[in-house]
Amino acid sequence: MARMVYISGRMLPEPDARISIFDSAVMLADTVTESTRTFRHKPFKLEAHIERLYQSLKLVRIDPGVSADKMLRTTLDVFEANLDNYGPGDDCWIVHNISRGLSIAGADPTVQVGAATVMIFTQFMDLKPWARFYTEGCHGVTPVSRAVPSQSLDPRIKNRSRLAYTLAEMEAKQVDPLAQSVILDIDGHVSENKGGNIFCVTKGVLRTPSTVNCLAGISRATALDLAKKLGIPTEETVLQPYDLATADEMFFTSTPYCIMPSTRFNNHPVGDGTVGPITKRLLDAWSDLVGLDIAAQAKAQIN
Repeated sequence: MARMVYISGRMLPEPDARISIFDSAVMLADTVTESTRTFRHKPFKLEAHIERLYQSLKLVRIDPGVSADKMLRTTLDVFEANLDNYGPGDDCWIVHNISRGLSIAGADPTVQVGAATVMIFTQFMDLKPWARFYTEGCHGVTPVSRAVPSQSLDPRIKNRSRLAYTLAEMEAKQVDPLAQSVILDIDGHVSENKGGNIFCVTKGVLRTPSTVNCLAGISRATALDLAKKLGIPTEETVLQPYDLATADEMFFTSTPYCIMPSTRFNNHPVGDGTVGPITKRLLDAWSDLVGLDIAAQAKAQIN
């Protein structure tokens, strides 16, 4: 069946979905966003994603025209309308993109001439690009480009202005086609990945950058909560490349893959060069939390 998408009050088949070329999403990348995933066809922490969406909307001064409760109900309607597109072992993204609406080119690009454009859709959760990393670990590489300074744009505002992060990821992949970027801020501190947060383990302590210079990721928060339940000490702090290179373990967190182990950093082995025990414990705990073997689901897609 045709995938159904929601645009500003209407549920439409995907081929019929359109926005104006003058929408601020196109003209200015003036858009906030959220991406939630499902586990066994159940949205994971959707309410938390909606809450963060509305925090971003408040800070960028976009009025979506509907309450958070109404947004949640509409999102579940879109999800239910597309459930038949996903097999028993499949899961999906649930994506929100909300722009300021039509933008008139001219002296003041902040003038809003109509209602916000609210876009909601689902998409098959393709885990194949990350599947091998659960057992092999990925290669973290620091690109030349730096994170957008928090003085210019607070990283806690989840937005679609992603060119800087796309360029950084491309630079990392010029070093290693399978690399995952470890983006630094302008002071040389570890910030974030193009779509996730970064953790390391040193002498049994799970460490991650504070949200001063990176997204307050919901997957990040999940990893910290699981660590607390497992009795693993945690620290939100300033990290430098030195800390990753000399760590015992390292991993990334993000909505699709949850935890992606990293066994190399800038061509140095992390720890003994294998996926570490604390990383494994956290990934197992996450699988228990959602009632699904996260790594096995990804590997099954390859097979």
